[in-house]
Amino acid sequence: QVQLVQSGGGLVQAGGSLTLSCAASGSTFNINTMGWYRQAPGKQRELVAVITTGGATNYADSVKGRFTISRDNIKTTVYLQMNNLKPEDTAVYYCNVRTFTRDYWGQGTQVTVSS
Repeated sequence: QVQLVQSGGGLVQAGGSLTLSCAASGSTFNINTMGWYRQAPGKQRELVAVITTGGATNYADSVKGRFTISRDNIKTTVYLQMNNLKPEDTAVYYCNVRTFTRDYWGQGTQVTVSS
């Protein structure tokens, strides 16, 4: 089992920045990829960014050049640095950890970007 605790998020004006973090504990030796998803009201949950154990990353086109995902393998923590935020980035952001057997999800954190 893997437990995830998210922190960060909140309210920011357009053009501002926020950082999300997600700390994993438990059976972290099984972790493969770590990432972030988001879900806006009335929309499906979508991938924001993902990072592998080796550091390879993948981003949604809508956040490329503005968001940066990073990972501390010793602390098994994943971060999402969000710059130049836009109102359309408003959503609940979920941390995701994928092992070889299943996915785990964080509790979610609200990010609201005002125009």
